Amino acid sequence: MSVLAYCCLRRAETIWPRLSQTQRNGRSTLALIETGVSLESRRLDSTVDVFLSAWAKGLGGGSSINVMVWARGHKEDWEHFAAESGDEAWGYESILHYYRRIEDWNGDPDPIRRGVGGPAYVAQPPKPQPIAEALLKAASAIGIPVFDTPNGAMMESPGGASIAELRIRNGKRESVFSSYVRPLLTRPNLAVVTNALVTRLNLDGRRVIGVEAVVDGQQRQFTARCETVLSLGAINTPKVLMQSGIGPEHELRAHGIPVIQHLPGVGQNHQDHLAFGCTWAYKKPEGVGGSGCEAKLYWKSDARLAQPDILQCQLEFAVPSPVETELKTPEHGWTMFTGLAQPKSRGRLRLSGSSFADPILIEPNALSEPEDMAAALAAVELCRDLGNSEAFTPLVTGETAPGARDRAGMVRLIRRSAVTYWHQSCTAKMGRDDISVVDNQLKVYGVEGLRIADSSIMPRITTGNTMAPCVVIGERAADLIREQHSLSRPSEALFQHS
Repeated sequence: MSVLAYCCLRRAETIWPRLSQTQRNGRSTLALIETGVSLESRRLDSTVDVFLSAWAKGLGGGSSINVMVWARGHKEDWEHFAAESGDEAWGYESILHYYRRIEDWNGDPDPIRRGVGGPAYVAQPPKPQPIAEALLKAASAIGIPVFDTPNGAMMESPGGASIAELRIRNGKRESVFSSYVRPLLTRPNLAVVTNALVTRLNLDGRRVIGVEAVVDGQQRQFTARCETVLSLGAINTPKVLMQSGIGPEHELRAHGIPVIQHLPGVGQNHQDHLAFGCTWAYKKPEGVGGSGCEAKLYWKSDARLAQPDILQCQLEFAVPSPVETELKTPEHGWTMFTGLAQPKSRGRLRLSGSSFADPILIEPNALSEPEDMAAALAAVELCRDLGNSEAFTPLVTGETAPGARDRAGMVRLIRRSAVTYWHQSCTAKMGRDDISVVDNQLKVYGVEGLRIADSSIMPRITTGNTMAPCVVIGERAADLIREQHSLSRPSEALFQHS
């Protein structure tokens, strides 16, 4: 086995990171994610304030439980990757080559931007629900351009609206595992270990020689002959790095962890897409098509911006608002998850202890920058303009959330209703500045034999759902490893579905 690539193949219920007891404001609080002052705390009972998030524990990670939207990121996202890394191979033209290679696009041909025959099946819903078509009509009526697809010319433009692209084949979810790994399970040089949790890197000096993992409740060691690749996601990758002695010196020493490599950026630069639900009641029950999200919209809160900073994902069912909002949810309705595509606020991750069983502490710091609140207000205003337009009149009785409010009231509601898109990223960023963790080849600075290939390496969060950019990061890592170790590319026939 020339390359050891471990993702967290996660079914170990008893050892998966869980809520820990910390102190806030002098009282006992169960907290995994600390809200800080920028979001109003979620009160679950008289003593518990938490802002909750979740991670997938299954083969394929988030692609096995997400909304299946394929969003490739804006051109400016990838140009930023190239500028930060100092490598044009991360730029938009190069990334288009990756998308052409990996996609099996089932739509109108676009040989410049789209690929066919690759492992990643992508298609638009054949018969979008009337509510999705209404969104496109409403967008067009207020001057937002409507595109045939959201991943072609639209992601080179100031934004627009389109029917979503989904990872659904014959009515079934297509996870990244099913596309990339399942066709190769019979290969003798591939082993998939489930009920396993990677807990630590094993090092010989500053060289990583493998990993420690708990498998079926038992500690095991796995040795890598050439390289180890961390692909645990933007939460557990920095946790494993820090608990292995790679990270901010002060953070490691506070928990008695010997410092192998001081990297102040590990766990810093945390970014996520934040969403606020706007909901309308249906006149009568309507169908739910595709993944429940059949239409997407990207737009700018300020025309002077280089790319869209508003992300809107239409859900064809009513999503309950957090209880703190005191808003009622209609029995039948639809919700627009409107949110921030390019947040300016930055959070951080901290350790709560040196053991793998000690949960990571997440401080999102969401809405801490004034620009984010301004964008959030613009996003909600745009959403209400769309949802209350004539295009939706045949389908809805009216708006149930958030309703008309003055600016102060809307600010309060946004802080109370904000939820995550589950797009955590950027906590082990690629780049050349003081908080960068990996270089342009995804190698961890100051450590040999270790790369990272997941959303944590993003210098800045991409515009839209993050699954597709993560697949590109994985493909890019594979190319870099093949190049360094003179490995041949696998036959494309290996990924063909029967």
